[in-house]
Amino acid sequence: MEDNKELIENINRIAMRMRRTALELAYHARNNGAHIGGGLSTIEILATLYGGVMRHLSSNPNWDERDRFILSKGHGTLGYYTALCESGYFSREELFTFEENDGIFSGQPSMNMEKGIEISSGSLGMGLPIAVGMALAAKRKAQKHRVFVLLGDGECNEGSIWEAAMSAYHFHLDNLVAIIDYNGMQSDGFCDDLMKMSNMEAAWKGFGWNVQQGDGHNVEELYAQLSNIPLQGVPHVLLAKTVKGKGVSFIENNREWHHGRLTKQQLEMALAELTGENRDA
Repeated sequence: MEDNKELIENINRIAMRMRRTALELAYHARNNGAHIGGGLSTIEILATLYGGVMRHLSSNPNWDERDRFILSKGHGTLGYYTALCESGYFSREELFTFEENDGIFSGQPSMNMEKGIEISSGSLGMGLPIAVGMALAAKRKAQKHRVFVLLGDGECNEGSIWEAAMSAYHFHLDNLVAIIDYNGMQSDGFCDDLMKMSNMEAAWKGFGWNVQQGDGHNVEELYAQLSNIPLQGVPHVLLAKTVKGKGVSFIENNREWHHGRLTKQQLEMALAELTGENRDA
């Protein structure tokens, strides 16, 4: 991993900026509020994908050879939009039209290829089926790009996820990579209290997928796992263990912050808590 030291350090800096910007963006939304908890849990995953793993060009968003990314958990836009902004798809000024009337960026993503947004999402359970279709089309056209899709663990309550998982195995879609934002929560509380799944890893393995587990906030680990996925004729899933609301103590693992409104004082408290992060990074 020594060879990638500079890259990993850069991705970590990107993630630091993204987390701060996500909080500022949530505050900017004012009375509209934002999906804060599930946005903060995605930061390192998205920073790693856009900062080092995926092939993409912000200067040519429609590049045929680009890897595709789908945000299936559409409420994760605080992480998604900040990753796209960091990658140069649009300016910070454009980013801060978030949830404004006539703004570009809504609380759930709307397809906009020029801004790097491959599909519209928000209705849970739809992203993986779309990703299966994209990956299957790529296989049939002998294209070499990969399709990455980010799901929530609560989203895995949806039956459409498992229909898509079955299809991906049947069609040998080893160009498909699913990442589970495994934060243990959903909108109404903890997943195990609402719809307990006895063993997430066993479920995916039962559908024939290659399964990895890892720390969803460790950039070095994420990069190692996502950049070295074997092509073995089966789809791949990474169960990325995360913390909902990561980085801010009063938001972490608190269902009240699935969607909420930050006051100025709360924003200042949250930014102050991001200890060890250079505000000028």
